[in-house]
Amino acid sequence: MFGKGSKNRFDVVHKEKIGVLSGCKVLVDKETGVQYLFSWYGEGAGITPLLDKEGKPIIRAINE
Repeated sequence: MFGKGSKNRFDVVHKEKIGVLSGCKVLVDKETGVQYLFSWYGEGAGITPLLDKEGKPIIRAINE
């Protein structure tokens, strides 16, 4: 899955720079279609799946 010669598993579909040291990105897992929010502030960072109003992961259609 990761390493030399492997294809990128995640696509970045949205980016925002918030100030000098912070920002966020929305990533899509190309295998599952699940969308994630990755955010950082300085040296700290976190990632979480994006959820709909019912608490289920938001899934983007995968072009195969």
